Amino acid sequence: MMLQENNRLNLNRVELGQLLPPWSIEPIFDSDLPTVEHYHGKPLLILIFSLGCPGCLGRAIPYANRVIYENGDKINVVGIHTNFEGVDFSEDHFAKAKMDLHIRFLMFRDKNFDTTFLHYGAGGTPHWILVDKNGIVDYSIFGSDPNNALLRLDLKIGELLLP
Repeated sequence: MMLQENNRLNLNRVELGQLLPPWSIEPIFDSDLPTVEHYHGKPLLILIFSLGCPGCLGRAIPYANRVIYENGDKINVVGIHTNFEGVDFSEDHFAKAKMDLHIRFLMFRDKNFDTTFLHYGAGGTPHWILVDKNGIVDYSIFGSDPNNALLRLDLKIGELLLP
Protein backbone atom coordinates (compact mmCIF):
# COMPACT_ATOMS: atom_id res chain seq x y z
CA MET A 1 0.00 0.00 0.00
CA MET A 2 1.52 3.35 -1.03
CA LEU A 3 1.56 6.25 1.43
CA GLN A 4 -0.17 9.30 0.02
CA GLU A 5 1.24 12.70 1.00
CA ASN A 6 -2.21 14.14 1.65
CA ASN A 7 -3.25 11.30 3.97
CA ARG A 8 -3.28 13.06 7.37
CA LEU A 9 -4.01 9.77 9.10
CA ASN A 10 -0.54 8.30 8.44
CA LEU A 11 2.13 10.89 7.76
CA ASN A 12 4.67 9.52 10.25
CA ARG A 13 8.12 9.77 8.70
CA VAL A 14 10.13 8.96 11.83
CA GLU A 15 11.68 5.51 11.99
CA LEU A 16 13.91 4.21 14.76
CA GLY A 17 17.43 3.63 13.49
CA GLN A 18 16.98 6.07 10.58
CA LEU A 19 17.97 9.70 10.08
CA LEU A 20 15.57 12.19 11.59
CA PRO A 21 13.62 13.75 8.72
CA PRO A 22 13.49 17.54 8.38
CA TRP A 23 11.08 19.41 10.60
CA SER A 24 8.74 22.22 9.56
CA ILE A 25 9.10 24.98 12.13
CA GLU A 26 8.60 28.71 12.38
CA PRO A 27 10.24 31.19 14.75
CA ILE A 28 8.49 32.30 17.91
CA PHE A 29 10.99 34.99 18.75
CA ASP A 30 13.56 36.57 16.45
CA SER A 31 15.71 33.45 16.27
CA ASP A 32 17.21 31.74 13.26
CA LEU A 33 15.57 28.51 12.16
CA PRO A 34 18.01 25.64 12.57
CA THR A 35 17.87 22.56 10.42
CA VAL A 36 17.96 19.07 11.86
CA GLU A 37 21.55 18.77 10.57
CA HIS A 38 22.56 21.77 12.68
CA TYR A 39 22.34 19.51 15.73
CA HIS A 40 24.49 16.66 14.41
CA GLY A 41 27.54 16.09 16.61
CA LYS A 42 25.62 15.86 19.91
CA PRO A 43 22.51 13.99 20.96
CA LEU A 44 19.28 15.93 20.49
CA LEU A 45 16.16 15.72 22.63
CA ILE A 46 13.06 17.11 20.91
CA LEU A 47 10.05 18.02 23.01
CA ILE A 48 6.84 18.39 21.03
CA PHE A 49 4.63 20.34 23.42
CA SER A 50 1.74 22.75 23.78
CA LEU A 51 1.24 25.60 26.22
CA GLY A 52 -2.35 24.38 26.48
CA CYS A 53 -1.25 20.96 27.79
CA PRO A 54 -1.15 20.52 31.58
CA GLY A 55 1.33 17.60 31.37
CA CYS A 56 3.64 19.76 29.25
CA LEU A 57 3.53 22.66 31.68
CA GLY A 58 3.75 20.65 34.88
CA ARG A 59 6.14 17.85 33.96
CA ALA A 60 7.57 17.93 30.43
CA ILE A 61 8.98 21.47 30.34
CA PRO A 62 10.54 21.11 33.82
CA TYR A 63 12.03 17.77 32.71
CA ALA A 64 13.53 19.32 29.55
CA ASN A 65 14.99 22.11 31.69
CA ARG A 66 16.46 19.50 34.04
CA VAL A 67 18.09 17.63 31.13
CA ILE A 68 19.88 20.84 30.16
CA TYR A 69 20.82 21.66 33.75
CA GLU A 70 22.21 18.19 34.50
CA ASN A 71 23.98 17.59 31.19
CA GLY A 72 25.23 21.03 30.23
CA ASP A 73 26.47 21.18 26.67
CA LYS A 74 26.56 17.38 26.16
CA ILE A 75 23.04 17.33 24.71
CA ASN A 76 20.86 19.73 22.72
CA VAL A 77 17.22 20.25 23.63
CA VAL A 78 14.69 21.81 21.27
CA GLY A 79 11.02 22.47 21.90
CA ILE A 80 8.49 22.47 19.08
CA HIS A 81 5.21 24.03 20.12
CA THR A 82 2.39 22.30 18.31
CA ASN A 83 -1.29 22.82 18.55
CA PHE A 84 -3.32 20.16 16.81
CA GLU A 85 -6.44 21.93 18.12
CA GLY A 86 -5.61 24.97 15.96
CA VAL A 87 -5.55 27.55 18.77
CA ASP A 88 -2.87 30.17 18.26
CA PHE A 89 -0.73 31.67 21.00
CA SER A 90 0.75 35.18 20.81
CA GLU A 91 4.43 35.97 21.11
CA ASP A 92 3.59 37.65 24.45
CA HIS A 93 2.07 34.39 25.69
CA PHE A 94 5.28 32.54 24.75
CA ALA A 95 7.46 35.21 26.39
CA LYS A 96 5.47 34.97 29.62
CA ALA A 97 5.65 31.16 29.58
CA LYS A 98 9.39 31.29 28.92
CA MET A 99 9.86 33.54 31.93
CA ASP A 100 7.36 31.85 34.27
CA LEU A 101 8.54 28.31 33.45
CA HIS A 102 12.26 29.26 33.24
CA ILE A 103 12.50 27.64 29.80
CA ARG A 104 16.17 27.03 28.99
CA PHE A 105 15.76 25.46 25.55
CA LEU A 106 15.15 27.01 22.15
CA MET A 107 11.55 26.71 21.11
CA PHE A 108 9.81 27.08 17.80
CA ARG A 109 6.26 26.87 16.44
CA ASP A 110 5.13 23.90 14.44
CA LYS A 111 4.30 25.01 10.91
CA ASN A 112 0.54 25.17 10.26
CA PHE A 113 -0.03 24.21 13.91
CA ASP A 114 0.71 20.48 13.47
CA THR A 115 2.92 19.67 10.46
CA THR A 116 5.91 18.36 12.43
CA PHE A 117 3.58 16.79 15.00
CA LEU A 118 2.06 14.68 12.21
CA HIS A 119 5.31 13.97 10.34
CA TYR A 120 7.02 12.87 13.53
CA GLY A 121 4.17 10.56 14.51
CA ALA A 122 3.47 12.28 17.82
CA GLY A 123 0.88 10.54 19.96
CA GLY A 124 -0.20 13.80 21.57
CA THR A 125 1.58 16.27 23.79
CA PRO A 126 4.10 15.99 25.22
CA HIS A 127 5.91 13.74 22.77
CA TRP A 128 9.65 13.16 22.89
CA ILE A 129 12.10 12.17 20.18
CA LEU A 130 15.68 11.35 21.09
CA VAL A 131 18.28 11.50 18.33
CA ASP A 132 21.89 10.37 18.57
CA LYS A 133 24.91 12.51 17.67
CA ASN A 134 24.75 11.31 14.05
CA GLY A 135 21.12 12.35 13.55
CA ILE A 136 19.73 8.82 13.91
CA VAL A 137 16.41 8.45 15.75
CA ASP A 138 17.09 6.44 18.89
CA TYR A 139 13.79 6.72 20.75
CA SER A 140 10.29 8.17 20.47
CA ILE A 141 7.75 8.22 23.29
CA PHE A 142 4.54 10.01 24.23
CA GLY A 143 3.82 11.21 27.74
CA SER A 144 5.20 12.82 30.86
CA ASP A 145 4.60 10.23 33.57
CA PRO A 146 7.75 10.24 35.74
CA ASN A 147 7.55 6.46 36.21
CA ASN A 148 7.17 5.71 32.52
CA ALA A 149 8.12 8.15 29.75
CA LEU A 150 10.52 10.33 31.76
CA LEU A 151 12.22 7.37 33.43
CA ARG A 152 12.72 5.71 30.05
CA LEU A 153 14.09 8.95 28.61
CA ASP A 154 16.56 9.24 31.50
CA LEU A 155 17.84 5.74 30.74
CA LYS A 156 18.09 6.36 26.98
CA ILE A 157 19.81 9.74 27.45
CA GLY A 158 22.26 8.09 29.84
CA GLU A 159 23.08 5.46 27.20
CA LEU A 160 23.66 8.09 24.51
CA LEU A 161 25.94 10.15 26.74
CA LEU A 162 28.23 7.27 27.68
CA PRO A 163 31.81 7.90 26.54
